[in-house]
Amino acid sequence: MHKINLAEKLAQFSSHWDPHVVARYNDNDVMVVKFQGEFPFHKHDTTDDLFLVLEGSVTMDYADAPSVTFGAGEMVVVPKGVVHRPRAETEVKVLVIEPVGEPNSGDSDRAPAPKPFI
Repeated sequence: MHKINLAEKLAQFSSHWDPHVVARYNDNDVMVVKFQGEFPFHKHDTTDDLFLVLEGSVTMDYADAPSVTFGAGEMVVVPKGVVHRPRAETEVKVLVIEPVGEPNSGDSDRAPAPKPFI
């Protein structure tokens, strides 16, 4: 029941592809993360993925659909089961929502991030 300053939370770390939990609601983690480069293609079988760009620009590549590029103030929801890969040429700051305990790496070979609470 207090405000959360996302810019202050993002200033606490510099790593990429390393989501940090800033709040929880209805068994979901609300996280901030910095992207740069590309993440492996993956999917989540039981949950959708929500990506809201706070700063910068992200391209979401899909295995079976055209890529979508979206910027600050825009969001994409990737439906469960859809193979996708976020990528960013320069650093981008994103708010992501996933169920508590959902590995950010989905079914890829990449080790899931620990998702610390900040």
